[in-house]
Amino acid sequence: MRTAAALFGAALLLTLAGCTGSGAADGTAKPVTPSPSDPQATPTDRSPHGVMLSVQLALHDARRAEFRATLGDDRAKGALFWAPKTVLQYRAEGDARQLMVMDTSAYVGGDPQTAARLGGQHWVKYTGTRSPYSALFDRLNPTVAVAAAAAAEDPVLIGEEKLLETNVQHYRVTMTAARYAAAQPQLDQTRRQALETALGPGDVVLDLWLNDRDQLVQLRRAAAEVDTIGYTDYGSSSLSVQAPPRPTRLPRPVRARRRSRSRAAGNQVDLDKSA
Repeated sequence: MRTAAALFGAALLLTLAGCTGSGAADGTAKPVTPSPSDPQATPTDRSPHGVMLSVQLALHDARRAEFRATLGDDRAKGALFWAPKTVLQYRAEGDARQLMVMDTSAYVGGDPQTAARLGGQHWVKYTGTRSPYSALFDRLNPTVAVAAAAAAEDPVLIGEEKLLETNVQHYRVTMTAARYAAAQPQLDQTRRQALETALGPGDVVLDLWLNDRDQLVQLRRAAAEVDTIGYTDYGSSSLSVQAPPRPTRLPRPVRARRRSRSRAAGNQVDLDKSA
């Protein structure tokens, strides 16, 4: 088990493919293969595929949620906004620092140690990339996993279960990493390729637990690593992430260092090192 000092590099800033990938705003990006899912479609049946379309619609309307995540060995919680802009608040278990992503800027710190290191400033601001920490965001974003599930040929209803005292419907999808990545037309080619590589060469198994409003309550994604993410407070107006005041500016996020902890570890960031 990693120490708290190492946890921030491996947990808080764990990304699937580094933090300098370009964002979905690139109008030239094209999907690898057409995706059969359409987030604007209105499902007319309660078949597993129709339910996945309904989940997409629920996410499209909600735009935000709180989460608790176990990414491999690492645990974190925070808030996630996937529309109209990318916003992420990420707090790793065992570390006082926070990561906040506000569209094209990222902030790290908010703790006494950062303030001591920076002479009183509590936050470091990184700019200069279109989508900082995009791989971490794609890993947490429920719309990415649900898009893949909606694109699958044979989603399966496992049955009704109890999750945290709530009745939920459990669905399962098995697909290749290539198909999972190809189901993401909102991502450009670079991010789709990074996603596929990080998932590994084997199958991707998605387990989705849905409440009676077709909201994704819990996601489990088993690939090169196993991620489990719980979502609450969909669309809540109380969810708010504000940019911290007077951060110390750096021109860009630090270049990630490669490690071989697992196939899904990809690039990891050490914020205490220079680019």
